[in-house]
Amino acid sequence: MSDHTRRSTGWQLEQNAPEAYERYLVPPIFASWADRLVETGDIGEGNRVLDVGCGTGIVARRVATRVGASGYVVGLDSNQGMLAVAKETAAGNQQTLEWRQGDAEALPFADGDFDIVCSQQSVQFFDEPTAALEEMQRVLTPGGRVALSVWRPLEYHPAYVVLAEALEHHIGANAGEMMRSPFPDWDGQDLRTLLQGAGFDDVLVTIEIDSVRYPSVEAFVRREAASSPLAEPIAAVDQAVRHELVQAVADALSEYSDDEGVVSPMESYVITADRS
Repeated sequence: MSDHTRRSTGWQLEQNAPEAYERYLVPPIFASWADRLVETGDIGEGNRVLDVGCGTGIVARRVATRVGASGYVVGLDSNQGMLAVAKETAAGNQQTLEWRQGDAEALPFADGDFDIVCSQQSVQFFDEPTAALEEMQRVLTPGGRVALSVWRPLEYHPAYVVLAEALEHHIGANAGEMMRSPFPDWDGQDLRTLLQGAGFDDVLVTIEIDSVRYPSVEAFVRREAASSPLAEPIAAVDQAVRHELVQAVADALSEYSDDEGVVSPMESYVITADRS
């Protein structure tokens, strides 16, 4: 057993959430959404790109293949653990990539340093989203562009509706709320208002629909838990409670189960806007 895992009866729960995030959530979820974001942002050769709230760096890595040797990419996150995994994962492609620890609401860059700013599923976690968006606008060159993605409300993600309710019932209210937190109760107009309030023009909000698949309901529950702070409260309960949790999720997701596991729709807003 590695230093980053701990054995609990019936499950192996990760202690290193950033490593688990890269291993368990990036391939089935965030990689394909990163491709959509990069495509929507129209990123090309020579662009200077900032990825805010980069996590383990999937967007920055995708962008690096686009900008080439004449461009560069900076991935910024407040979580040093995420950045450590980002550096390790991108070890073979460091020429155009830089990783910085910093606050999205006080970006450590000069005015106009970047042509494009990206942020995948991070805006909803900022304490002051308007302040973060104003900072993104500030570091863009005139005519620069922002490309963002934000999950649609929880109701558009059936598997996560079920998981949040099961966590609340079997683990506790805080666990349920933690699972709901990535899915803000914002609509397209809320996002348009946020961007315009931060000084952006030509705001375009689109709805994109994809799916997530896991080989089993147990894998879905375990991997989501391992990749977040949920690992601790779930590890603290008895094996019987974890079994009841998985069974409750399996029963509720029976209509989304097939011969290859469990699949569920996911919907996201993808937003672009310009700095005049």
